[in-house]
Amino acid sequence: MEEGCGLLKVVVARGRNLAVRDFTSSDPYVIVRVAHMEVFDWDRFKYDDKMGHAFLDLQPVAAATKLRRALRLTAGETKLRKVVPDADNCLLSDSFVMYNDGEISLDARLRLRDVESGELFVTVKWIEADNAKVTLTYPQHDVAPIN
Repeated sequence: MEEGCGLLKVVVARGRNLAVRDFTSSDPYVIVRVAHMEVFDWDRFKYDDKMGHAFLDLQPVAAATKLRRALRLTAGETKLRKVVPDADNCLLSDSFVMYNDGEISLDARLRLRDVESGELFVTVKWIEADNAKVTLTYPQHDVAPIN
């Protein structure tokens, strides 16, 4: 396989302290674009309300992939990089890029921007092609509801 091939997976685990966009609650969902996430409130009879956005620099994940190859890691669990909050991400706290049996992952707690409150808890995973036992398919939905 070509170097750099694999599967990028973004898991939106939950939202917290999300802004209220209906009378007493919201019906939030997330749209994920590479390195950028937007949160909306679903409405049946009018336009959906934007509830903020967040972004996360994927460069530390890409660098960790190269580091994993250089270290020739094949099994076990290893911390590869520390990622700190800065102007290039919406992190609320330090995170670590981890290698665990074929997957490189970053768990992140993100502050939503352009909104009065809100946080997203996400996991970004990079699964290299030789470990990804999947075929390329297109998702049925491009939105993820927040539990």
